[in-house]
Amino acid sequence: MSAKERTERTSAAERHGTGFLLLLVLVIGAVLLTALPGDDDREGGAPCAPRKVGSWQADERTTGEFVRYGNDASRADDWTGGDGTHSVRLPDGRLLWLFSDTYLGQVHAPPNLSGQPHAWRDNTAPFVRNSAVVMSAGGSLERTLPAPLFANPSPQEWRWPVAAKVEPRSPGSDQKVVRVLLWTRATAGEPWIYGMPTATEVATLSLPGLRVESIVKVSDQTRVADPEKRVLYGTTAVDGQDTDRGTGTEGGDGYTYVFGGNDGKAAARPASNAYLARVPEGRLADPDGWQYWNGKNWTGDGRKARAVLGDGAAKGVGSAFTVVRDDGTWVLFTMAAGTEGLTTVTSYWACSPTGPWHGPAKGFAPPMPQDGAPKQDTAVYNPQAHPALEPNGGRLLLSYDVNWLDATPQVAHDQVSRNVELYRPRFVRLRLAPAD
Repeated sequence: MSAKERTERTSAAERHGTGFLLLLVLVIGAVLLTALPGDDDREGGAPCAPRKVGSWQADERTTGEFVRYGNDASRADDWTGGDGTHSVRLPDGRLLWLFSDTYLGQVHAPPNLSGQPHAWRDNTAPFVRNSAVVMSAGGSLERTLPAPLFANPSPQEWRWPVAAKVEPRSPGSDQKVVRVLLWTRATAGEPWIYGMPTATEVATLSLPGLRVESIVKVSDQTRVADPEKRVLYGTTAVDGQDTDRGTGTEGGDGYTYVFGGNDGKAAARPASNAYLARVPEGRLADPDGWQYWNGKNWTGDGRKARAVLGDGAAKGVGSAFTVVRDDGTWVLFTMAAGTEGLTTVTSYWACSPTGPWHGPAKGFAPPMPQDGAPKQDTAVYNPQAHPALEPNGGRLLLSYDVNWLDATPQVAHDQVSRNVELYRPRFVRLRLAPAD
């Protein structure tokens, strides 16, 4: 073979090899593009699309039911106002409403006097750190369970109930119980005027009697030296995504996803980050069943948890927020970060509970109660979803709490006693819509 022939064969082989490598790169690229989920596809092939609040309106019916019940003066040991509003549907159709700081006692009708147009509460009315109210399957509030339902762990600490879920007493059990997540806080000085976070606990309530059977600590935060970095879990709890979508069979991935947050700058809310844990069904009260998202995968060490949302500025959550699923999309509602006066609810969306979370979307300002005070200084906070009361896809019942915004507890106490509507949950009905 001549030198010229050898040169031509070598060039042809090189051209063939280059073409093969190029083809291989294109094939691998196509496989990767197919295998890696984008923002519009969630893991497992479930559909996911951007979501936002398309429309909303005040829900006078549910708001009015709490007004009716709270103003009923027939009993002296029942609920007349509270915040931290959460709910859970019981197997027999009843709804259990859970509240944090609560006023009991009686409410007085507004006197026909100038300057006092509202129903009011005496300054000596009993005040407890938590309560629970039972609603009938038909939607009527019926009774307050003995309050406080969850006793203080010590004279300097108290418990605030947050998300709750009905689950098997143990994995695979036919017997059902109610698990209630609790935030434990302790008395502290400035800037911790709402208490210093210390732990997340889980209470077990019997069914149908709703008796407290046990309380277990699942996350002890007292070893975290900086209180701003302590994370409390349970602001919302959501069942995992369906796994068998091809058959249309309802089911989950076997986990409950429990969201939590830190307090960030305690006196300048909202400045919190959102965190995420997951727990196998039936094991909410088992500390060994809890796993935490560390930014890459799940770990049993809560100290390695990393935020799934929050940059300390434009993006972030209030210390209490809520998450729902709309088809394949996860939607989070929170107070708008940086909003003066705490007036606006905004939302984020994601294709997975671990994110990435997109937003915030344009918010909306839910109505506040009318008040005749010379200086109206009220705040909206703690938006919470109640899917059991609005099960239709794309529609949602959202509660929000209202309080007098003042760093002096006695001033706030006097104002919410003067007008009882300033410390009760209010409700709006939302319709979710595609986002841009």
